[in-house]
Amino acid sequence: MQSLESSKSTNSNKRQHKLAIAAVNTARALLALTFVFSGFVKAVDPIGTQYKIHDYLVAWGLADWSADWLTLAGSIVLSTSEFLIGMMLLFAIRRRLVSKVTVAVMTVMTAISAWLYIANPVSDCGCFGDAIRLTNGETLTKNIVLLAAALIVARWPLSMARLLSRNTQWIVVNYTVIFILAVSGYSLYYLPQFDFRPYHVGADIRAGMEIPEGAEQPEFETTFILEKNGTRKEFKLDDYPDSTWTFIDSKTVMTKEGYVPPIHDFSITTAEDDADVTEDIVGDKGYTMMLIAPFLEQADDIHFDEINRLYDYAKRHGYRFLCITASSDKAIGKWRDRTGAEYLFANADETTLKTMIRSNPGLILMHDGRIEGKWSHNALPAVEDNTPSIQRGGLDTSNKSDANTALEMILWFIIPLTLLTIADRTWAWTRKFQNKNINILIKHINKNEKENCSR
Repeated sequence: MQSLESSKSTNSNKRQHKLAIAAVNTARALLALTFVFSGFVKAVDPIGTQYKIHDYLVAWGLADWSADWLTLAGSIVLSTSEFLIGMMLLFAIRRRLVSKVTVAVMTVMTAISAWLYIANPVSDCGCFGDAIRLTNGETLTKNIVLLAAALIVARWPLSMARLLSRNTQWIVVNYTVIFILAVSGYSLYYLPQFDFRPYHVGADIRAGMEIPEGAEQPEFETTFILEKNGTRKEFKLDDYPDSTWTFIDSKTVMTKEGYVPPIHDFSITTAEDDADVTEDIVGDKGYTMMLIAPFLEQADDIHFDEINRLYDYAKRHGYRFLCITASSDKAIGKWRDRTGAEYLFANADETTLKTMIRSNPGLILMHDGRIEGKWSHNALPAVEDNTPSIQRGGLDTSNKSDANTALEMILWFIIPLTLLTIADRTWAWTRKFQNKNINILIKHINKNEKENCSR
């Protein structure tokens, strides 16, 4: 009877152990994939992550205390750390340590997302860059789920199945760090390999600004602050008082969200006379070259000769060329003095310009409202006096597709690690097989020695 109960208890423990292993490795896979994806999309667009970090600092009142290089460094450290944590979870490297780090990270992230949900200082958390946008409520839900998964992994860290032996784990760690830093470095010097923003190459600006027929419209409520006999009161539009009250101020709040087109803030005015030229540029059937410089005060002017040659090229072939900036007339004047710029200048919203291209300055080629090409100031197209028109192939506007870029990433990162894993497992299996044969041989020798001694 006791033997039967003991057997049942053993079977129950085995089932519980199997369930724990399944739960841990499921949670580990969810965390690993989330961290890898989150770190990668941040590394692909480090400047975009820098902008998001700045938004948080503004909300905390710390923006004046943080230099641009510091927020950029924070962006790179954040993306590298997330990507590395994800890879360590995936390969079960330093299982106890990485499980504790994951719990600590998710605890902080969940606390921040709870604050975002309650206070709403930032509309989008930036967890997945521009690739996936989440509301603050969705972010909080996501982080609660991930925190629960992290606690499961931390409860039984040794239940994570290793993919590599200890002797080769350092290769994955070092290769992961080198790879993700290289991705960030490439994106900083050139442009992000993947462009998730509405101003990507091939985007139709006019189509992006359209609101579909029947789309739900946002609703707003305006409150008026009025004063009478030294007393101030707030009124709604339906109870607006008579003319004996003096208007002081008004505030408008969105009470219901509606459809917002992907491109809703594209507006360009000339710097000279503040004339709106948005429709002229979007509707131009020819080619327009836009030198985008959110801040001319901080713009890199090393390549001004190449920019001036592009302006001469545009003028020679009848293309529109203008520099669009959010800087003041004084900054524009200084830029002209430094570079000898003869092209027109126009103004646009700072956020719009920073969204359009991650380079200061950067070049965008537009044709009939569609973006045909984008270049960083470090890789501007080379033109000479005899360079043919764009129609005849004078500018190489061909860009690698996202599929080709993803294939390159796979070739450079996933395949080497896959081959390393296969080689490591094969070597481990071979050693295990060899050790088993050696043990059998030793037993056989010992048996023969005992038989000889007995004789």
